[in-house]
Amino acid sequence: MKTLLLKHKYLFICPMVFFLLLPLTGCSKDKFYSSLGFRAKSPESVEALAIKGLDYYERGKYNKAKQSFETLLSRYPFSEYSLLAELKAADSNFYMGNYEEAVLLYMDFEERHPTNEAIPYVMFQIAMSYYKQIDTIDRDVSNAVNAIYSFSRQLRAFPNSAYQDETTARIKAARNFLANHEYYVASYYERTGGYGEAEARLEYLLNQYPESTISPKAATLLDDLKNGQAPGRSMFGWLPKKLPDWEKLTPEEE
Repeated sequence: MKTLLLKHKYLFICPMVFFLLLPLTGCSKDKFYSSLGFRAKSPESVEALAIKGLDYYERGKYNKAKQSFETLLSRYPFSEYSLLAELKAADSNFYMGNYEEAVLLYMDFEERHPTNEAIPYVMFQIAMSYYKQIDTIDRDVSNAVNAIYSFSRQLRAFPNSAYQDETTARIKAARNFLANHEYYVASYYERTGGYGEAEARLEYLLNQYPESTISPKAATLLDDLKNGQAPGRSMFGWLPKKLPDWEKLTPEEE
């Protein structure tokens, strides 16, 4: 009985040793698993990931596009498609509204490829990422400031690019936003009796943004305050809550 059990034990162990040693005898891992009836899932080729990412992107499925491009970059960081994947990953974040992440990716692209032909577009997209985050005039103005700085940087670097007209118009719109913010603050001081602070804000507005659409009203209010005739009017009736679309600017406003 004992001899029979030992015989069965060796019959079990021998095949196991054979299968464990089989991958080490020159057979590849894939062939080994195939011999057992398993099929290992091959990773997608770099071309397949690029095509899939672009297909998702063109159909507006930006999250899936982003995942495809990120997978491509992680698996094939030095492929001929990596530059495309870097740029389109940034674009996907931009169109999903992930503007902060988009800015970081665009900046990384600019740093890695400073002479690439896409740099004018990349610089424009950095500025647009800030521009898209501009809030109502009673909120933080840092995104407007960053947008103006970034648009101006792009315009200086590439004054004759295809983005020249739009860049100029968006700078004007962002400056109008900042002027309206200053008027908002000045109106608050005027309504709460802080006439000195109101005058200072209005003078700053007229010095910094003389071309703004709110400048005539700012000049009128400043004259009233200096003549001791605070109007006491509502500061909310005229205040715009949305930034004007640059495409809707009339030729006279431009």
